[in-house]
This record gives sequence, structure tokens and C-alpha cells, in this order.
Amino acid sequence: MAPNTHSSFKDFLPIIAHKLGGDGLIGELCNGFPLLMDGDKAVITFDSLKINAAVLGLLELTDHDLRSIGTESDFDSDGALSGMEFCVLMFRLSPESTEQSRLLLVHE
Repeated sequence: MAPNTHSSFKDFLPIIAHKLGGDGLIGELCNGFPLLMDGDKAVITFDSLKINAAVLGLLELTDHDLRSIGTESDFDSDGALSGMEFCVLMFRLSPESTEQSRLLLVHE
């Protein structure tokens, strides 16, 4: 069976933010972090992302995709994602949140 190369993306981040508020959204992001992290290191590494993404059903992500996620979001260049870097990544991956932020900046 060929892998599914077509994926549809539904951006739920703005809906969650609206329903839970800022603190609730951050809490949910913090709850998601352990699903992808290396339990021994308490950070998300390439290996933990690869293993846990597959467990979560994200099989269409290639090694290149996973490395890009890690390197583009690793602000302190330590080779891993901290909880804060993960939260920032989640906001950056949300097209609607990115657009809302851009509109706020333009308005100001």
C-alpha cells in the first residue's frame, strides 16, 4: 500500500485558543509536549520526534521534514526543542494564528 501523500490540514489552534483562553491554550500545548519528547532528556530530539510522530500517525513526515522542524525551531541551537520552543513552533505552524498576528502588527 502506497503512503498517503495527500494530507488535509485543519488548523484547530485558533478554535482551542478561543474556547480555552490564553492560559488554557498554553496548558494544552504543555500537555502535548511530553507526547513527542525524549523521556530521559525532557526535550524533543530528532529521534524522539521521529519515533513519536510515527506512533501518533504522522507517517507522511520524512526525515527531512522532521529535521527541518527541529532546526527551524531550535532557537538556542542545542539540537533539541525545549517546551518553550515547542510552543512557539505550534504557533508558527498555525496559518490562522500567524495571519492574525500579522494583522495585529499592521493595525498597530
